[in-house]
Amino acid sequence: MLLDQINQTGDIKAIAREDYPELAGEIREFLIDKISKTGGHLASNLGAVELTMALHIALDLPKDKIIWDVGHQSYTHKLLTGRKEGFDTLRQFGGMSGFPKRCESDTDCFDTGHSSTSISAGLGMVKARDLKGEDYAVVSVIGDGSLTGGLAYEALNNASRLETNYIIILNDNEMSISESVGGMGKYLNNVRTAQGYLNLKEDVYAQLRTSTKVVDSIRRAKNSFKQLFVPGMVFENLGITYLGPVNGHDTAGLVRAIKEARKVKKAVMIHVVTKKGKGYEPAEKHPARFHGTEPFIVENGLPRNPRTTANYQDIFSTVMCKLGARDDKVVAITAAMADGTGLKRFRNIYPDRFVDAGIAEEHAVTYAAGLAIGGYKPVFAVYSSFLQRAYDQILEDVCLQNLPVVFAIDRAGLVGSDGETHQGIFDLSYMSSMPNMHVMAPKNKWELSDMLKFAVGLNAPVAVRYPRGNAYDGLEDFRAPIEMGKCEPIYEEKDICLLAVGSMVKIAEEVRLILKDRGYKCSLVNTRFVKPIDTDYIHRAAATHRLFVTMEENVASGGFGEKVRSYIDEKRLDANVLSIAIPDQFITHGSVDKLLKELRMDAQSVAERIIDEVQR
Repeated sequence: MLLDQINQTGDIKAIAREDYPELAGEIREFLIDKISKTGGHLASNLGAVELTMALHIALDLPKDKIIWDVGHQSYTHKLLTGRKEGFDTLRQFGGMSGFPKRCESDTDCFDTGHSSTSISAGLGMVKARDLKGEDYAVVSVIGDGSLTGGLAYEALNNASRLETNYIIILNDNEMSISESVGGMGKYLNNVRTAQGYLNLKEDVYAQLRTSTKVVDSIRRAKNSFKQLFVPGMVFENLGITYLGPVNGHDTAGLVRAIKEARKVKKAVMIHVVTKKGKGYEPAEKHPARFHGTEPFIVENGLPRNPRTTANYQDIFSTVMCKLGARDDKVVAITAAMADGTGLKRFRNIYPDRFVDAGIAEEHAVTYAAGLAIGGYKPVFAVYSSFLQRAYDQILEDVCLQNLPVVFAIDRAGLVGSDGETHQGIFDLSYMSSMPNMHVMAPKNKWELSDMLKFAVGLNAPVAVRYPRGNAYDGLEDFRAPIEMGKCEPIYEEKDICLLAVGSMVKIAEEVRLILKDRGYKCSLVNTRFVKPIDTDYIHRAAATHRLFVTMEENVASGGFGEKVRSYIDEKRLDANVLSIAIPDQFITHGSVDKLLKELRMDAQSVAERIIDEVQR
């Protein structure tokens, strides 16, 4: 096999040009086989195989730098840089990351995980290169979905002034996670399909094969024809040399384009058209489902371990549809995550009250603020780690004006295999630091439903945060009506009081049983609210409990535990506080159960920590 000849960076350069298609096929087979067992980002990587091969052939790594936007399409890059064996432990604890990591390889020059950052980072590297008087290529690879993010436009505006070489590769597959939306998507579609330009493109390719002055030829062709055939010429008008569209599955053609772009003393954009999921029929037909996939059966693409119970996204989807039916003022907003957040059904039923803002969380939040001023009830469904990008807009545009915007914070807490960039472990801290914000977390699927209904009816900013994965269906009998700022005592005894937030209630149940078996009396309280906390209950409970144990899937700094400790200290209550929370560090990839155990936040570890505290 050709792939057997590639064991370290640069080995691909020894592969004969006529063997490029065969190697691409072998890479796809390898990725499909490995990801079917470990799970991971499949469709995006299958679409970028030839592009990655071309970059490794045309460039000199690690001297030259490739910045992968988001980084979920870097599996072929890892494969071509000596990390073949790492795929057996992909995204598992202690194994290879699913994203670029500088600590993994000197060919990974920038740690990524969120979108729209690659052009800004690339420009910084270009400036550093030029200041040091060095000469190497800097290439940012960005998808058309990431071009819906505002940071990318800020960077493009800056790139237009360059008088030194910098290459931007636009990997255009008409998708982010879901289908790309907005004006840029329409513009790129016009570029892809304009027949006059397609004819011109073939002429340019002919020149690429024969001329040594390709860039000058392209410029002349652009001046003569391109303005006639391609509406807007957005990139050229910005001052960025535009090459393309280029067939993203023609390795040799891509190599030529990259080498020619390297000669231009300014910012160059190569527009590469690829097919997400290419080479694997289920992924081609369902690219969104295979964007980030669990282990699957190769023959048919079906999950190896199909879900048998509803997850929190299913519950959110059902409740949103019911809320939409009851109140025509309810509007759902997402940032390119209609499928992931569970808003697809709402979109299909109420298309006029559904908004996909693209990968633009900042815009989505201020958009929601405008809707709220207009008398509507916006619900912004967003992953916890992505909402961080909109901190200023939440504070200034929503909270400052005390507007009734609901933040449905998905993937809150540990999310597992995507690692540091995706762990949703900061939202309790930063959301609860804002005046006028109310923050809730449900213990199970029924409480998520109740909290969403409560939130939509609250005339103020409110966040409801819930985890990834199967919705907990225990404690069904405990469903007291939600009251502002009030917790829900579940089991009341004395001595030790477990104050558990959201997903930690389930673990607290197990902790309580372990402690009872060891002879300890223990209360269990579902906190419900992280802001405002139920100070009345804490004050009363301090009379009968010597230890409060706060439990949260959030960093300790600024979290629920700090708030409880601060109140007890302020009131000089006779009780101690043990905070069970995530330490002040970024959390690596691995299964949630494994990470909880490593952090000593699983039930057995928490019980041991409590006993140690009591016996001190």
